[in-house]
Amino acid sequence: MGATPTLELAEIADSTSPLPERAREMLDRLRRLAPFDAAWLALADPMSSSYPTVASSDLDESILQYLDGPTVAHDIERAQTVRGRAPLSPSDLPYPAVEVPTWAECFIPAGFHEALGVALFAGGQRHVGHLVLFYRSEEPPPQVLRRRLHQLTPVLASGADPLRSLAAVARVVRGATAGAVLCCSGATGPLPGLDGDPLLAEGSPVVAIARSCIDDGQYYASFLWPRGGRHAPDGHVRVTVLASPDGVAARLLGTVVLSPVTDLRGLTPRELEVLGLLIDGCSNHQIARALMVAPRTVAAHLEHILAKLDAATRTLAAVRAKRAGLYVPLSPSPLRA
Repeated sequence: MGATPTLELAEIADSTSPLPERAREMLDRLRRLAPFDAAWLALADPMSSSYPTVASSDLDESILQYLDGPTVAHDIERAQTVRGRAPLSPSDLPYPAVEVPTWAECFIPAGFHEALGVALFAGGQRHVGHLVLFYRSEEPPPQVLRRRLHQLTPVLASGADPLRSLAAVARVVRGATAGAVLCCSGATGPLPGLDGDPLLAEGSPVVAIARSCIDDGQYYASFLWPRGGRHAPDGHVRVTVLASPDGVAARLLGTVVLSPVTDLRGLTPRELEVLGLLIDGCSNHQIARALMVAPRTVAAHLEHILAKLDAATRTLAAVRAKRAGLYVPLSPSPLRA
C-alpha cells in the first residue's frame, strides 16, 4: 500500500533536495490535501522586508513579479498574518479586500477572489516564509480546509526553512562548537543548533575570509585562526566554510563553523604564520617583510617546519600543510585550491 499524501508531504519536507525543488514538490503534494487553484510559497527576507518567491503553481510571471515587490510585504504586515498562526482569508479582514492594493491591483484582475494565507514559523518561533493558496470562487474557503492547512503548516515551515539545509551541512564538521550563517545581504545570522562566537560577528576578519572563499567559487574551505591575537595566546580554532546548497534562492551564501584543532604537528604559532605565507606562494623575503623579521629568521623557521612535516622541500611542506588543514591566513583573501 502506498504512502498517504500527508506522509509524502512530510517526507518531502524532510528531504535534503535543493530548496526550490523541495518547495515545488511540497506544493504538488499539498494540492491533494488542501485543493487550490494557484499557490505561492515565499521566503521571508527581513533585510529588505520582502518575500522572494521560492515556488509557485499556476501563477503567471507578471503576478510573480508583483508578489516579489514591496506592496505585498506591506499588505501582509497590514493584515497581521505574520503574527497569527491560523490561515487567514480576505473574508476575515475587517475591511473589504478591494481596499488592499495587492488584491485590487493584482489578484482580482487575475481572476482570484479568495485565498488562504499563512505565515510559516520554523520550530514555532522563527519566521521563515509565507504561503498563500488562491481560489477563483467568491465563496470563502470552508473551515475544514482551514483546519487541514493549519495542521500541515508546521511541516511546510520545516520544509521551507532555508537554514535547515545549512544546519544539515554543518553537521559534517566534527566537534563543531559554534556557527553562523552568511547572508547575501552582507549580514550574519545564527545557525540553528550551534552557539555564536565573537569570531563570527559581522566585521570579523574570519567572516571576511569566509565570504571571500565562497565568492571565489569554493564550496568547501578550511583554515586555522589564532584566538586572542596574532600570536594565538589562547590557541587556534579550526574554521570551516561551507557554501549554501540552495544558493541565491535562499538569499544565503553559506555557513562558517568553528571546531577544535586536534593536531598542529608540533608547529608553533609563528611557524604556522610562516607556513601560511608559504602556502600563499611567498618567497623568504616576502615572508620576512610581512612578519617584519629578518630573512635568516624566516629560514630558521622553515627549517623547523620541514622537519616537523617530514618534508624535503618547501613545496612539499606547503602541499602537506594544505592537506592537513594547517593554513593560517594573515589577511582576508581566499584559500586557493
